Amino acid sequence: MQKKWLRDLSLRLSAALLCVAPLLAPLSARADTVMITGANSGIGLEFAKQYAEQGWTVIATHRRTQPPKTLTDLAAKYPKVRIESLDVTNVDQANQLAAKLADVPIDVLINNAGVYNDRAKCAGDDEGCAGDYAGESFGTFKYSLLDTIMAVNIKGPLIVSQSFYKNVLASGQKKIIAVSSSNGTLTGEAHPRKGAMFYRMSKAALNREMQIVAAETQKDGVTVVMFNPGPTLTEHQAYLIHTYEGMLKTSFTVENMIHTIGRVTIADTGKFLRYDGVTEPW
Repeated sequence: MQKKWLRDLSLRLSAALLCVAPLLAPLSARADTVMITGANSGIGLEFAKQYAEQGWTVIATHRRTQPPKTLTDLAAKYPKVRIESLDVTNVDQANQLAAKLADVPIDVLINNAGVYNDRAKCAGDDEGCAGDYAGESFGTFKYSLLDTIMAVNIKGPLIVSQSFYKNVLASGQKKIIAVSSSNGTLTGEAHPRKGAMFYRMSKAALNREMQIVAAETQKDGVTVVMFNPGPTLTEHQAYLIHTYEGMLKTSFTVENMIHTIGRVTIADTGKFLRYDGVTEPW
């Protein structure tokens, strides 16, 4: 009697394990990967830190000639952080890196690299330098700066999204993210402010282009979302801490964006969202 009871119990446990195994297997095999452009400072660096803390494989890109200390320190702490060089405006560089990463599925591709203003007078490693907005005002336009901002903020996300599209398609999540700004709004300001014209133009164009990318990639099940991170207290904007009370800590806005990225689905593709998932007018 006891042997029969033990045999029946063993059969029940085996059956239960067979039912549970398919559910556990994907979890154990799951290896989420995020790629972040402009990951050496500001929002990009915070994305890299927080995803690394969560155990993700992080492909952190920068455009310096040598890996920045911010990233080498992060990679020393988290072995799953991979540092790669990439100028997002350079098609050949993007294609070469895509070939190098051909067998790497990218669950979340974050187009973060961006230019705010003229940093010609800033030392290369001085992330706290505020830069100069004078060349973005009517009457004092610096057209070479316009070329740079448009190349990085508009052309860059298209190059990156297209070059690494196969990697995104090979992943489980299939998400392309663009870090935009409320500065690019067309309808969200009753009385448009002056200044920072090139940067604000670029973010309006970024939103529109990513809407169209969303429309063209929806058939593949790819979710494309643009984010307004809010007025974020990055190194470049540290000087605003005493002049603008609404500044948000970088850790706060990135934590919220990561949470929202985890929740968005194909039903959200093409949306412009605040860091916490609220739909933004633009």
